[in-house]
This record gives sequence, structure tokens and C-alpha cells, in this order.
Amino acid sequence: MTIEHIVHPGGTIGIIGGGQLGRMSGMAAARLGYKVHILTPDADAPALQIASSHTIGSYDDPVALRQFAEAVDVVTFEFENICSDGLQMLEALRPVRPAGKILALSQHRALEKTALEQAGLRVAPWRPVEAQHDLQAAIEELGYPVILKSARGGYDGKGQFHLADRAALDALDQTALPYPLVVESVIAFDREISVMVARGQDGTTSCFAPTQNHHVSGILDLSLAPAPIPEELAQEAERLAEQVATAFGLIGIMGVEMFVDDSGGLLVNEIAPRPHNSGHWTMNACLVDQFEMHIRAVCGLPLPLSGRFADAVMKNLVGPDDMVQCDAILETPGLSLHLYGKDEARPGRKMGHVNAIFPKGALPGPFGIRDALGPIGS
Repeated sequence: MTIEHIVHPGGTIGIIGGGQLGRMSGMAAARLGYKVHILTPDADAPALQIASSHTIGSYDDPVALRQFAEAVDVVTFEFENICSDGLQMLEALRPVRPAGKILALSQHRALEKTALEQAGLRVAPWRPVEAQHDLQAAIEELGYPVILKSARGGYDGKGQFHLADRAALDALDQTALPYPLVVESVIAFDREISVMVARGQDGTTSCFAPTQNHHVSGILDLSLAPAPIPEELAQEAERLAEQVATAFGLIGIMGVEMFVDDSGGLLVNEIAPRPHNSGHWTMNACLVDQFEMHIRAVCGLPLPLSGRFADAVMKNLVGPDDMVQCDAILETPGLSLHLYGKDEARPGRKMGHVNAIFPKGALPGPFGIRDALGPIGS
């Protein structure tokens, strides 16, 4: 495969979105000598604090999109909720990495699951639900318990409804559900893992170690790297992530979330074609982290091996309760604090994260991890 579009250091990378992922991607780009131009509707977006330049405008405003495109050499994005028409306009003006077709899959769970199955991946049994009259039949085909998920939008557990039985369904206002939906069987799984996989314009792939993830109230709380799973299973998880990246024609980095079922098999849950919260541990445990790997792939630079020199635990800092621990975190040896520059610590809002680093092979068990995290380990 030939390189399609190389952007050399000194060029300008356009990032759609001004949140923390855009901020940290921009910081990685600056280390490699690139300038960063942010497109965001928010004049106080965290990524603007590190950007060389910016465009303030909505993601479907043709004037803002053209102004943005004319200022950059290549375009990438930090989140999935981008207008598809706007992205198509950008693709006619500048290279967009990853491509809009991958973004479209990640924006719609039914399309995503269909594409994963067509690529030969196992997913949990599911059915599409376009409207209320489809709901009962879809659930009956799968059997309780199930999860209803909005087909579009939704993150950190938003737009999801867990139904243990018919009584739980009857208790819902079915007319107010965010149609279209997908209905998924609740599977018995041992743990949730994710793999960050990068793929370059020449087809080269590079995977970071699988990570085990723990959630609280639908929000990622802890990521353990590497996931405490057998080596054979870790290799299979990386192989599946590379299979997805190749099948979808990825250029950039992608988070592939998976379940380890109770028989030790792997099911793919969903993809995120961008840097991902569960890859933040790479910032302190790897010479080249997920953000630099993404920038390298987007710009057509060589992708190094993604080996780590340490094991790691990443802990999210969410809302005001976690932010009051910042002084204690800074005083605790072995912790690395990353704050996102957000001006208000609202409940449920990700404000930053902490990485704790351990020698390879010395990742402690759950109680040891909590002790190592000190002020935020409880």
C-alpha cells in the first residue's frame, strides 16, 4: 500500500472538537513539531488552551468548516458526534483521518454491529428497533435480560436502559425512548477489556496492551494495563483489534472495546475511532503514547512498536469530589496527575486522570491498586 498523504512536522493538524482528547492530541502534535488548529463551538473549550489557532463555529456551518479546512493540512477528530454532512464537506477539501465512513459506523450502533459481524467479529446477540412497534418483538426474540441502547449518541452510560424482565419494560414510558434503538442480550462476562490499535496509511498496525476497565455509574473509573488475562487471550484481543482496523480501513487510532465471556471467549462491544479514555495509561507507561501514535498515523509518519516499559493503573477524576484530592495526589509519590483545564467541576464531568506506574509484571491485585492510588483509592 502506498502512502496517500504525508504531513511533515511544521504542518498544521486540524482537530474537530475542543475537549480533553483534542487537548492531549494537540500536546502530542506539538512535541512532534506540528501546529494545531481546533474547530469548536465553545469559546472556552479546553483544547483552545494549547492550540496554535482555532475556528469558533458549529460542526455543520459551511462557512466555519471551509475556514477551518483552509487553515490546515489534514483533519482528525476527538469525538464521534459530528455532523456527517459537515464531515463530507471537509473530506472534499482536505484529507480526513480516520475517514468519515468509519465515523458514520461508530455514530450508529446498528450500522456498527452489522459492520463488525460482516468483518467476522463476534458481538452480543442484538436486534435493531426503529420505532416503538418493533420493541416488544425484538425483546421476545432475544429474551430477558436485555439492554436498550440509543442507536445514535449516548456515552458514559447515557441513553441506556437495563431491563431484567417484562415488568421493567412496562415501567418505561416507551413513547419517550430515544428511537432508533438497539436491543442487546445481557451476556455473562468475566470482564471488560479494550485494545488501542493504530493503523498507518501504509497498512502498518500497532497495538497497545489490552486494558481491563472498571466502570462506576456508567463512567470509566479504573483501567488496568495490562489486563490480567492469559497471554494467549491478550494476543487474540490484539489480533481482533487489528482485524477491525484493517477491515474498516482505519488511518489513525481506534479503541476496540470487548467482553471476555464466561467461557473465556471474546466479543466485540463497540469501537471508538479516536484516542480513548482507556488508553490514557500510555502517557506514563509508554515511550510513544496513544496520542502521539494517533498523530503519527494521521500524518503518515512511521508507527513504532507500542511496547510499554511499565505496568499502569489509570484512575479518572470525575466531578468536584475527585478534584478536591488534587493537592494530596501531587504530594503522593508514584502518581502522575493530568488535568484537562476545565473551568467547572460538575458532577459526572471528567476533569482529569491519574496514572500510577509499576514495574512490568508487578501490577498489584485490587486491594494493592487501591492502596497505591493513595488519596483516591477508596
